[in-house]
Amino acid sequence: MSRKRIIVTGYMARCPIAGVIWQHIHYIVGLQRLGHEVFYIEDSTAHPYHPLQYDYIPDWSYTAAIMPKLARQFGFDGRWGYRARYLDDRPTAGLSGARIDELYREADAVINVCGEQELHEDLLQNRCLIYIESDPGKEQCLIDTDPAAPIRQTLAQYQAVFTFGEHIGTPRFPVPLHGVPWQPTRQPIVTDFWKADAPPPADAVFTSVANWNTKGKDIEWRGDKYLWSKALEFLRFKEAPQRAGETFELATNLRDEATRANLRALGWRLTSPQEISIDHDLYVQYLRGSKGEFTVAKDQYVRLSTGWFSDRTACYLAAGRPVITQETGFTDLYGGERGLLAFRTLDEIAEAVRAVNADYASHSRAAFDVATEHFEATKVVASILDRAGV
Repeated sequence: MSRKRIIVTGYMARCPIAGVIWQHIHYIVGLQRLGHEVFYIEDSTAHPYHPLQYDYIPDWSYTAAIMPKLARQFGFDGRWGYRARYLDDRPTAGLSGARIDELYREADAVINVCGEQELHEDLLQNRCLIYIESDPGKEQCLIDTDPAAPIRQTLAQYQAVFTFGEHIGTPRFPVPLHGVPWQPTRQPIVTDFWKADAPPPADAVFTSVANWNTKGKDIEWRGDKYLWSKALEFLRFKEAPQRAGETFELATNLRDEATRANLRALGWRLTSPQEISIDHDLYVQYLRGSKGEFTVAKDQYVRLSTGWFSDRTACYLAAGRPVITQETGFTDLYGGERGLLAFRTLDEIAEAVRAVNADYASHSRAAFDVATEHFEATKVVASILDRAGV
């Protein structure tokens, strides 16, 4: 593959929390390791999120401060730009506005991570826009409900559209596609960023990091509702620690004291996600310091049988930390045995915990092997470029 000039865009600059940062960094570094010239640009009308104020605000000073640090750490210093398009004078940090517009015209491709960068007249100058959908189900249901939905017109502007819903377009996924040419992909992971040099501490427990309750993305489709928030799925399996005889720790923003007390009584350990959310390196340490991950998937991923898999969970695997996670259909493609176990019931959770505890070293090696075989960044991004015709 010849060297290309590629722009990665998304929402890392306007939502600079650890999980989002890592989602984007894996694309940037994966492309760099393939020998490409990679730029990161955001050019949005949306206000940025300030992680210390817990709100979206017009002040973009936090973004302007963190982006140079990320660029130096991950090798794209001098090749990033942020434009506050929501302000009348469209101020920039990093690259100038003129250079950003020039790159749109010159770049061989623009990869829109999570589809978060909205299209506008400047970005549309690029000849090869690539859309990455990380939250499958909603857009397919919107188009099936209304074939003239605005998202369909948006997707038509792209050279290629990819989705983390790896069952989309197969008999496993029930929603018609109406001609939208979705292609399967998954989160790329630079596995050496996560690989641990030693086993976790003897007192380590299964952990996870999650937003407890998110609103506004439930799906109404053909008379049924498919839920976005993870809270209800965690509550469905709230007895998992007792059933498995294992402490599970959840770094989450759950505020309701009655629910917190109920979960603690059932064997959950709750911790604040704040420190690891604002420090992407501390986030890595938290995953490495875990015995493994126990987590659930969102209702809409599960009941629509999307085949979705979590980007965070793939990082646990790359750290050599075994994972027990809710089945979405991904075991048709990988995992389901050592290192990566899926569940549908409380009994299956208990069985998975027993299996990991019986031979932890083997499950740890297998977890890392799943990550390198199926999620290695260079493999994933090379496949995206190839199928997009770049």
